[in-house]
Amino acid sequence: MYYFSTRNTKTNISFEDTLLNGMAHDGGLYLPNDWPQLKPSKLDSFSTGHYAHIAAHVLNQFCKDDIPEEDLAEIIKKTYSSRIFDHPDIAPLVEIEDNFWIMELFHGPTLAFKDYALQLLGQLFDYTLKKRGEKITIVGATSGDTGSAAIEACRHCENINIFILHPRGRTSEVQRKQMTTIDAKNVKNIAVEGTFDDCQAIVKAMFADKGFREQVNLSAVNSINWARICAQIAYYVSASVRLGPAEPVNFSVPTGNFGNVFAAHCARKIGVSIGDLVIGTNTNDIITRFFETGEMKKDKVKQTISPSMDIQISSNFERYLFELMDHDAGMLSGLMTQFAESGHMKVGDEKLARAQQDFKAYRCSEEETIQTIADTYQNTGYLLDPHSAIGVNAAKKARLSGKTVSLACAHPAKFPDAVKRAIGKYPDVPHKLAEIMDLPEFLTPIENDLKKIKTFVKDRI
Repeated sequence: MYYFSTRNTKTNISFEDTLLNGMAHDGGLYLPNDWPQLKPSKLDSFSTGHYAHIAAHVLNQFCKDDIPEEDLAEIIKKTYSSRIFDHPDIAPLVEIEDNFWIMELFHGPTLAFKDYALQLLGQLFDYTLKKRGEKITIVGATSGDTGSAAIEACRHCENINIFILHPRGRTSEVQRKQMTTIDAKNVKNIAVEGTFDDCQAIVKAMFADKGFREQVNLSAVNSINWARICAQIAYYVSASVRLGPAEPVNFSVPTGNFGNVFAAHCARKIGVSIGDLVIGTNTNDIITRFFETGEMKKDKVKQTISPSMDIQISSNFERYLFELMDHDAGMLSGLMTQFAESGHMKVGDEKLARAQQDFKAYRCSEEETIQTIADTYQNTGYLLDPHSAIGVNAAKKARLSGKTVSLACAHPAKFPDAVKRAIGKYPDVPHKLAEIMDLPEFLTPIENDLKKIKTFVKDRI
């Protein structure tokens, strides 16, 4: 199993190199040169298996040439354990209506779905770096949850320095404190005066600077890292087989950076029986607009009650565009250059029709988000956070038939003000959140300036 860049299909590198590189040197994203196929008989056997067993089999398909199966199984057993996740099913399914389930992806250390990939990523980094005798510098941008999950995964890794950029004043207080109350020598939080897209642009510029990249041995934990996509595929496999591997299951996914729903698309490509894939966006709806018109047009980022989705540049969308361009790296590179320079690009009617067969997309206003939280709580007793509410809202708009799973990507206690607006009271606060609220914070505000942030990183590794 080798990997190539979406902008140069002639590149062939190993899984471990995709893990450590994060992003291809030509600015593209990695994809496998072949899609493994899960056998139906194997999927049947997973229906009563533990989540770690399912994840080990899925990940082994993508990294078996680099990591021995026994070593990988041990890494995954250590990751998806009661020591890290607080539910025995790891990613439990809760049926709130007939044929409608919520998949709870908030049982990790930071109460968000990012833990499911990043806890594994931290273990894989540690394993690979120790084997190679190397150290790396991780620089990541976060709109809310990625940062805390990445820090939690890497804070004890001896061979990693991690720098997380977040948009100052544009995350919830809980999200910020989950990052900034970590007092560890290898962890640095940078509060950027700007939006998430500004933070992400700085990270991409660092990766594009070959000299800087090599000087600090740069790597990525953002959803551009292929290993994160692999880890996320596992919970779609788990949900599908638990609900019946022979019957297609629909999934509704609240979407910002497109990585989570792309992992569902990957699960479908490797043989999992998946029906409709529904995308829910907030009012930062560039992805929904693309699936309506075939046009991607950058707009101003709006600040919402679902801050992790306050994005206008969905970095993982390049992987899907590569498929739409029939694996034509030159055409894909041209589109990405056009979008980077003008904030606009468009595909033709034939490609739009293909895209609409793969995904359904819906936007959700602030008022609809609040109403969905309120209605779901009143009708079922189940409490959603605003991101998860957008997934439920999209699923309802899609009017799906058959079994449907909507992803709950964060615990409602991470967004108490939005929940109170919806149901008139604050959600109960888990102990792991309550204990951080009065701790001192460690962060450095820096203006939206690439040069200053690069200097900050170089001076502190």
